[in-house]
Formats: sequence, structure tokens, C-alpha cells
Amino acid sequence: MRVMLRLVGLVRPLMGFMVLAILMGVLGHVCAAAITVLGGYGVLAVLADGAAAPLAGLIAAMAVCAVARGLLRYGEQACNHFIAFKLLALVRDRVFRALRRLAPAKLEGRDRGDLISLITSDIELLEVFYAHTISPAAIALFFCAGACAFVGSFHPLLAVVAAASYLAVGVACPLVAARLAGDAGARFRAGAGELSSFVLESLRGLDEILQYGAGAERLAQMDEWSRALAADEERMKRSAGRATALTNTVILVCDLVMLLVAAALHRAGAVGFDGVLIPVLALMSSFGPVVALANLGSTLQPTLAAGERVLAILDEEPVTPEVTGEKHVDFDGAAAEHVGFSYGDKRVLTDVSLEAPAGKIVGITGRSGSGKSTLLRLFMRFWDADEGSVSVSGRDVRHVDTANLRELESLVTQETHLFHDSIRNNLRIARLDATDEEIEAACRKASVHDFVMSLPAGYDTPVGELGDTLSGGERQRLGLARAFLHDAPFMLLDEPTSNLDSLNEAVILRSIAEERTGRTVLLVSHRPSTMRIADTVVSVENGRVS
Repeated sequence: MRVMLRLVGLVRPLMGFMVLAILMGVLGHVCAAAITVLGGYGVLAVLADGAAAPLAGLIAAMAVCAVARGLLRYGEQACNHFIAFKLLALVRDRVFRALRRLAPAKLEGRDRGDLISLITSDIELLEVFYAHTISPAAIALFFCAGACAFVGSFHPLLAVVAAASYLAVGVACPLVAARLAGDAGARFRAGAGELSSFVLESLRGLDEILQYGAGAERLAQMDEWSRALAADEERMKRSAGRATALTNTVILVCDLVMLLVAAALHRAGAVGFDGVLIPVLALMSSFGPVVALANLGSTLQPTLAAGERVLAILDEEPVTPEVTGEKHVDFDGAAAEHVGFSYGDKRVLTDVSLEAPAGKIVGITGRSGSGKSTLLRLFMRFWDADEGSVSVSGRDVRHVDTANLRELESLVTQETHLFHDSIRNNLRIARLDATDEEIEAACRKASVHDFVMSLPAGYDTPVGELGDTLSGGERQRLGLARAFLHDAPFMLLDEPTSNLDSLNEAVILRSIAEERTGRTVLLVSHRPSTMRIADTVVSVENGRVS
């Protein structure tokens, strides 16, 4: 119920369309039920005197109701789907914003396939809720209230029978269906996310799978996952079938009860023959809205499970909350003072102090796993230090506006990610307003311009998914070009030349050295040749500076 209420709350920006959808839905069901009820009055007219004029009027009214029903149904569905697709876009936007807030600390080690499943299929499932749940529930409430009032005009007891029938079909049946379904929906959504992760991992490691002949084993694992999902889906379908059978049975019983009660009242002289025929026909023709709710009993469970996964992402608090509203800071050096940091129980940095004065290149060496890369990420505020402080221009990074901090810093890692787009657009994310001349200048500094121009479409050449069409060195140089294009005063370079030959390394190091005016560089590398351009070199060993 909590999940449902929160999902309903998202409809507020589109409440006008929702009210319109409900109104058209109620009127549409009134028209549908009126066709049967008017037919009943036609029978009464024939039995009374068989006059042609009343019959012609009733037939015309039935025709009008039939046309109006079609138009109103179309309008209701159009409004509901408009609301659904608008809200899905809104939810995707909010989820992406949440992931941005959570990255990278909360997403480190998280299943990427599971996140992909959440952003795609889980959010798509919410369309069922927004288009086929919210307004149908409201329509059923208003329509059933009106139907009870109409039936009750013949006798109050008939209104009680109608109300009990609607509650049995629209409330009791869905609850029973949900209990029959159990947690199959939640298991199915979780399993779908795990299968997505497995498939994504298999595709990324396809070369290794082929090399070591592990294809059969991976295929067997995938089949096992698929069989488990199929079993959960089969259970959900069986539950849905049982729920449908239960609903149809309850409807027949309710119709029979209404007939028996109306007949008893007629025999007692409390109602005429019209009080038997019309209420029975009205009830038989008015189950449409509550049947729609009853059918949601089993199908709604995986939808709500998906909604719970989406809301969990939206509710998750970031490790490093975004800072806004702080006074703008101009870069004037950076420092780490007595910094301590741990990944869970694993101690990475202990009492680390480091100065990075403006206009200087500070080199950091040390063995793998000693905490060099972690120190750079603390300056980026991807994580916050457990002890001590990390500062920029004398201000703790925890009190620097996040957008301002991103403008002041640029980070180049060992593995540069390239998007499935052109080289030009991959570079331009560093500065959206960059001109072609500025892009070219940045690439020349990174010793990658000649390579780009050798490609079939130059800077407009598409990069394969995950940059697989390029070598590690080419991707790394494009990452450096991004950093040069960003033109931040504080560059943090994590093994920027690890995948480069000595010639390209020399060109890039010369560019870095030439760019030191008005710029501070924090340079992590194992290579002694890389450290030659550093003004100061410090060593990090076992999480300590020496």
C-alpha cells in the first residue's frame, strides 16, 4: 500500500488529465450499462402495450449510448496513456538524477545489468499502474456508487446486495488473487535483473569465453536462469488464471443472489416486476469497472515490485551529498591534511598529508593498491575522507559547491570510457560549447589528432560500443584530450600514459609540462619517465606518504 500511494503521488503534475480520464471513464461505463438497462425498459414497454413510439425512442437512446461509449472509451485510454508515458519520462529522469547523486560511491560494485533492468523494464512496467490502475480504481468507485444509488431507488435492500457484490468482486477477489500469487512477482523482477547482469557480463567477456571454451558452461548457466524465470512466470500465469476463474464465479453468484432477493421482494409485494428485471440487468451490466480491478490482483504484483525497486533507488541517500549554494571558489592550490580512508573494513589511507601548490606538477608513486588512485578520488569528492581534510583553495571540498568543484577539476583514469557516438561528441562532453578548433587543439596536445584524421570520417567517425573499435592507447589519448578541452586548473591524472608507447608518452608529457602555467597537476604513475616532469614526487606506501 505504501508503494502504491507513493506512485500515485507522482501523478500530481498531471492531475487535470487524470480527472478528465476518470470523468470520461465513468460516463463511458454509464453508457455501456445504459444500453442493457434501456433494453430492459424496452422489454417492459413491449409487455405493457407494445407502443412503437417508446420503443423507437429507447432504440435511438441505445444507439447514442453505443456511439458515446466508443468515443468516451477512446478519450479515457488516450488520457491514461498520455499520463503514463509522461510519468515514465519523469520517473526515468528522476532515476537518472538519483544515479548521478549516488555515483560512484554507492554504485561501486553494483550489478550494472540489474541497474539496466531497473531503468528499462522495471520503469516500463509502471505503465500498467499509471494507465490501467489509478483511473480504473477511481472509475470503479464513482461508477459503483452511482449504480448502487440507481438500484437502491427500487428498494434499499437491492442497493445493499449491489454494494456487497461490487466489494466481493473488486476488493475480495484481488486480495485473494494477490495471496495466491505470493511473492512470485518480486522474485521474477529480481531474477530478470540478475539475468540481465549475467548476459551483459557474458557479452563483455565474449572473447575470453571463446578463448577458453567456456561457452557451453555459460550457456548452461543462462538456461538455468531462464528456466527459473519461466517457472516464476508460469506460477504468475496460473495464479492469474485461478483469479479469473474465481472472479467469474463470484460474479455469477452475485447475479443469482440479486435475482433471488429481487424475486423475494416482488413476491412480498415490495417491488413490481420492473424492480426485478431492471436491478438484475443493471447489476449484470455494471461489473466492468470492478472486473478490471479484480484482474489486476495478480498482474499488479510484479508492477508494484518494480515500483518498489525504483522507489528504493530514489530514496537511497548518497555517500557524498551534493553541495549547492556555496560561494564560488577560484583555484589556488590543493592539499590533503592527515587524511584517513577505508573501504568498509579495509584501510586504504592513514594520516596522509600532501601539498599541491598552484602551477606545480606533483608526482605520486607507489605500488598497486597503496591508495594513490583513492587519493585522487578524494580530491574529486567521489568519497569523503574518514579522517582529516581534503581542500581546494584552502576550503574543505565538503563545503565547495559541487558544480564549482567539477569546473575546477578534471580526472583522467587508466580506463577511459567512450560513449556509442562520434569522436567529436565524445570529446565535446568535456565542454559542450567547444568549437571544432578547440577540439582539434586539445587532440594535438594529446597526440591523437593525426590518428583521428586517418579515420574514414575524421572527428565524425562513430566509436563502437564501449570504445571497442579503438585500442587502449587510443582511448587513453582521447581521455587526455577531454581533460585538455575541459581546461580545468586542477588536473588529476591516474596513470595517463600506461597504455602509450614512449613516443606518444613524450608528446603528452611535453603538453602537460607546457600547460603548467596557471594549472596544478597531480600525477600518479609507476613510470620513472613520467615522473621526470614533476616538480615534486611523493611516494605512497601502505596507505602512508613517505
